[in-house]
Amino acid sequence: MPELPEVETVRRGLQPVMEGAKIVVAEARRPDLRFPFQPNFVARLQGQVVTGLGRRAKYLMADLGSGDVLLMHLGMSGSFRVIKPDNQAAPGEFHYPKGKDSAHDHVLFRMSSGADIVFNDPRRFGYMKVIARNALDDEPLLRDLGPEPLGNAFDAAMLARSCQDKTTSLKAALLDQRVVAGLGNIYVCEALHRSHLSPRRIAATLSTKKGEPTDHAKRLVGAIHTVLNDAIKAGGSSLRDHRQTSGELGYFQHSFKVYDREDEKCATPRCGGTIKRFTQNGRSTFWCPKCQK
Repeated sequence: MPELPEVETVRRGLQPVMEGAKIVVAEARRPDLRFPFQPNFVARLQGQVVTGLGRRAKYLMADLGSGDVLLMHLGMSGSFRVIKPDNQAAPGEFHYPKGKDSAHDHVLFRMSSGADIVFNDPRRFGYMKVIARNALDDEPLLRDLGPEPLGNAFDAAMLARSCQDKTTSLKAALLDQRVVAGLGNIYVCEALHRSHLSPRRIAATLSTKKGEPTDHAKRLVGAIHTVLNDAIKAGGSSLRDHRQTSGELGYFQHSFKVYDREDEKCATPRCGGTIKRFTQNGRSTFWCPKCQK
C-alpha cells in the first residue's frame, strides 16, 4: 500500500493542475470503490474551486470553495493520471503508455485548468469521501491519527512520550497510525536499519522512566526524517502499482538498504552482516541482526 512518500509525490503532481482550478465536470463511473460513493458525491464536487491540496498521513485532501473537503485514499492499487489538452506528458525513464488499464478508470475530474484527472484503481481498495471542513475533527477516518512525521511537532520527545508505556515491539509501535501517521512497512524497516535499532526492540526503550527521550529515540526520529525526505525526492517507491501522476514510476526502491534484500550483505559500512527476513504482525520484516540492536 502506498505510504507517505508515495502520497506526497502524487499530491505534488496534482497540485499544479488542481489547485486554484474549478472542477467543471466530476464523474463517478461506478457506484463504489472500497466503500459506496455518497449519494450527493458528484453534486458536492461539480462546479467547486479547489482552493488547496494537502495531505494528512496517507490521505489526499482537496479543500473546496464550498467549505467541503474531498478526502482521497489510494488504497492498494489506486493511481491518478493527469491528461493535459495535448494528451502529452514528458516521458521519463520509467514512462508507461497512458490508458493501459482504462477499464479501471473509475473517477474523472475535468478541471478548468484544461487537465483531466483520472483515478484508476484495478483492485478498488481506494476510496473518496466529501466531508464538511468543520466536521473533520469528528471524521472516523482521521480523528485518531497521530502526528505527521515530517511536521514540526514530531520530535524525539513526542515519540518517547507516545512509546513510554508500550510493551509492543518498536516496529509495531511505528506502524500504529495513532503513534505517528503515514508510516508503513517499507519505511519503518528502512528507518530502523538507518538508526541501527532492532524491529524486535521493546518500544518503551525509547523513553526514560521520566518520559524523556533516549538516544535511541533521537536516532530514530532523525532516520525517519531522512528516509522520508529521500523517498519523496526520489518520487516514492514502485514495487507493484505506485506511479506518479505523469505515469512514471518512483525509484526509491533502488535505494533500499534492507527492504526486499533478504540474504544480501548489509550496506552499513564495516558491518559484514546479512539481511534477514521474518514475519512480524503479519508483515515481512527485513533487518540486519548484526548491526540492529
